[in-house]
Amino acid sequence: MAEPLHDSPVPASPRGPDAPPLSANSGQSANLEIRSGPPPMSEELKARLDKVIYSDIGITTLLTRLKQSVASARDFSTFLKKRSSLEEEHAQGLRKLSRSLYDAAHRPDNRQGTYGQSHNDLNRFHDRMADHGLQFAVSLQQMADDLHELASNIERGRKQWKQTGLSAEKRVLEAEASAEKAKAKYESLAEQYERVKTGDKAGGKFGLKGHKSAAQHEEELHRKVQNADSDYAAKVQAAQAARQELVSTHRPQAVHNMQQLISECDSGLTLQLQKFATFNEKLLLGQGLSISPLKDGTNSAIAPKSLYEVIQTIDNQKDYNEYILSHENNPAAIASEQIKYERHPTLGGSGPVVPASQPSTQNKRQSILPQSFSTQQLPPSQPSSQTPAPSSQPHPYPQGPDSYASPSFQQPPYPTNSGPPAPEKVPLNAAPTAPQPSPLPPPSNTFQSHLPPLKPVFGISLDELYERDGTAVPMIVYQCFQAIELFGLDMEGIYRLSGSANHINQMKSLFDNDSSQVDFTNPENFYHDVNSVAGLLKQFFRDLPDPLFTSQSYSDFINAARIDDDVKRRDSLHALVNNLPDAHYATLRAVILHLNKIQEHYTQNRMNAGNIAICFGPTLLSASTGGNIADAGWQVRVIETVLVNTFQIFDDD
Repeated sequence: MAEPLHDSPVPASPRGPDAPPLSANSGQSANLEIRSGPPPMSEELKARLDKVIYSDIGITTLLTRLKQSVASARDFSTFLKKRSSLEEEHAQGLRKLSRSLYDAAHRPDNRQGTYGQSHNDLNRFHDRMADHGLQFAVSLQQMADDLHELASNIERGRKQWKQTGLSAEKRVLEAEASAEKAKAKYESLAEQYERVKTGDKAGGKFGLKGHKSAAQHEEELHRKVQNADSDYAAKVQAAQAARQELVSTHRPQAVHNMQQLISECDSGLTLQLQKFATFNEKLLLGQGLSISPLKDGTNSAIAPKSLYEVIQTIDNQKDYNEYILSHENNPAAIASEQIKYERHPTLGGSGPVVPASQPSTQNKRQSILPQSFSTQQLPPSQPSSQTPAPSSQPHPYPQGPDSYASPSFQQPPYPTNSGPPAPEKVPLNAAPTAPQPSPLPPPSNTFQSHLPPLKPVFGISLDELYERDGTAVPMIVYQCFQAIELFGLDMEGIYRLSGSANHINQMKSLFDNDSSQVDFTNPENFYHDVNSVAGLLKQFFRDLPDPLFTSQSYSDFINAARIDDDVKRRDSLHALVNNLPDAHYATLRAVILHLNKIQEHYTQNRMNAGNIAICFGPTLLSASTGGNIADAGWQVRVIETVLVNTFQIFDDD
């Protein structure tokens, strides 16, 4: 039985700084020189081992041990093969990755200079590391093949000696079994002969048979006993000879050969393990020396650089300066002159330059009005030649382009309702509201005369607006939604309270002139009067030639509203809404989503789905056609059902 090898202690010899490093092979040779063989086996241990291996279970025990050695060799061979594949894949991938980084570093869109130069050395480092990895993979593959071949040869020898050794053991067992059988026959005949001689008839099957006498029968039994004795003696002698041959020849031969196979397999496996350790050391040492070569201390200028030293050569500031200076001769590398403000001579010659840092405070509303409306006009009761008396109250709106710069300007609190309430049609069940005084001066009645209806929107069908403007939802609807959602979501009674008729007419003139120039994100453009914006929106829908729900589908919507079951009524209205023309469907969807936001703020504006439906039922279903006053309740029910089921009806949009 092989004992593990032990290295005898060796004193470490001092090495100077200039001494060359020990290679993996030299280190291995040194280790092999100082290693001693296995310690001598004691007589007691040898006797104990021989007692087992030369016993009847010796061959089976050695066969099992040999099978374990073969299995271990095959397992390590499989490990080496897989490790070789991994190392080869890693080395190839490392080389490919390094090459891709090298190519990327030399593209024009990457940094150049010292950074690009460092990638030349960086690529060489990775190439050397990949070479070491590939050599390691090749060595592991060769080791795996050798170990696999060794295991196959040992397995063939094991099968051969299994058959030879067990056959000899089997022959001995058969001979001994035959001797035992002859012994049993001999003893049985001897007992019968003894009973015949003594005349004892009770103990067996003895009796006269045929014409033979007792003397004849005794003589016959005596002859059988002698024959059985001779046969028994011969078989015992044969069994002894077979065992002697087994113990002296067959068993020692089988034991010796199987011990050799075990030793060969274990030694081969140990050798490959030692080579595996050596190759790992060489791999790590080679990669380490590739990354950080040893310095001999004589001439550091020509010595190969380490990876750290290569990285240290990157000069970020130098690369930056070189790149910037490479554009020094570019004709465009000059500072552009600052742009200057020059007023046109027709407007009074050159005026003061407005600093670029100060944003213009010109009212957006004035950008879409004629110049005559850029200042507030006098009330009709005063002659135009008289100058109005100064008032202690600051004017709520700017009087000209520079009026916003005046420190005396104070913006009125928002929201503000100005002017008397318009005689607007009050929705059903809506409580009349008293007009609220406004601090704003009434706008001029000559406003509309200066804004011709270049692109009218009131009284034009949704299909015509869609075809003309290219937007499914008219701009006036979009602007009104913006104003109300920005400034009126929490205003109590929105869409129920009336606005100013003058404000509505002036805003109507604006949209009929050019709706694309109107911006309601600035509350000054609608006089801070959100209720007038709501009235303007309802006026637009009342003036449509064909109502939003269309005259053609009016009776279908009313019939659907008569359905008592909530789910069936919702599904019927859903189907009718889907059948509306594109412009009507898109506008209705925008209206319902907007009104849903209004009802979400019910706690502030007091407008729930029922109140909103009362305001919009007649407006959206039968504004231009008049409809039947008896259908007013069903019209309200249509709007309320659609509004309550907003995201069920428009879920796919």
